[in-house]
This record gives sequence, C-alpha cells and structure tokens, in this order.
Amino acid sequence: MRKLKNSELDRKTIEVFKKAVKTPLIIILDNIRSLNNVGSVFRTADAFLIEKIYLCGITAVPPHKDIHKTALGATESVDWEYQKEIVSLIKKLQEKGTKVFAIEQTDGAMSLENFEVNKDHKYAFVLGNEVKGVSQEAVSQCDSVIEIPQEGTKHSLNIAVASGVVLWDFYQKLKKL
Repeated sequence: MRKLKNSELDRKTIEVFKKAVKTPLIIILDNIRSLNNVGSVFRTADAFLIEKIYLCGITAVPPHKDIHKTALGATESVDWEYQKEIVSLIKKLQEKGTKVFAIEQTDGAMSLENFEVNKDHKYAFVLGNEVKGVSQEAVSQCDSVIEIPQEGTKHSLNIAVASGVVLWDFYQKLKKL
C-alpha cells in the first residue's frame, strides 16, 4: 500500500462542487460558541456534499481566521446563511417540506441506528451549543429527535464529532437506497 498524493485524490474544484448534486441534508448550528467547531462542521459538510449550513444565534460566521483554520476553505464551497432566530428558520424549512431533527438526548428520542432515510425527503439536522445542547425551543419545534447512542460515562460528544457521526450515517444510508 502507498499513501495517495494530494494530486491523486480527484478533489473537486469549488466551481464543480457548487454544481454537483448535493446530499439532501441541511445542517443548522444552534448557538455554537467554538469557531473551531464551526469550521470543522463546514469541512465535514464539504466531505459529504451537504446542501447548506445555517448558522443561528451566537454562532460566528465566516470569514474568521479561527473558522478558516479548521474549515480549510470549506466556507467557500459549502453554501451557508446566517439566521438569528432558529425557531422561525425551522418553521420556514418545515413549510417547504423539510423534515427537521434535533440531534439531542430527550425522552422519546430515536436512536441513530433506527433512523431511516427516505430518498424522496429533504432533511435538516440541528446541532446545539457545546454546553447546553439544542435549545428547548428548537427541540420543541423539530419533527423528531435523534440520539447518538453512547455507552460510556460522559454521554456527550463534541459538536464536531457529533456532526461527523450523523453526517456519515445519513450519507451511507442514502447511498444504499
């Protein structure tokens, strides 16, 4: 085995990325404090051709050097928009037929392995603040809640890690359809 060189990775240009068919998934970031986490979510969204990221509340927006440090240019490829008020954004997406799921721990949450993707639907996942998680107001407006199963003592994942887990899960489930 030989590691591939960057020139062998068949990377899309930003122009090709913008024109590519996107994964029918929107990411909504609810009051994310860490700019490095925001950048990491952009980078992961780029990897899986995610349709769009909404940055809500106190979540910082590009351009910012700390976002750029982890996004590595993904803020230029992934479509994004700032919306101050998350609940009105969720309502607007739902009115357009988008199924909105909070990634959170709640009573009645479905475990991620039981989440089924329907190729005829568009989805949005809400990821929350590093300390408080997804706001209760946002959770209450969502269609449902997905919980990432965890067996350890913390039952808490960094948002960058949580986004990687749910984006990969969604992407691979969609590809099997």
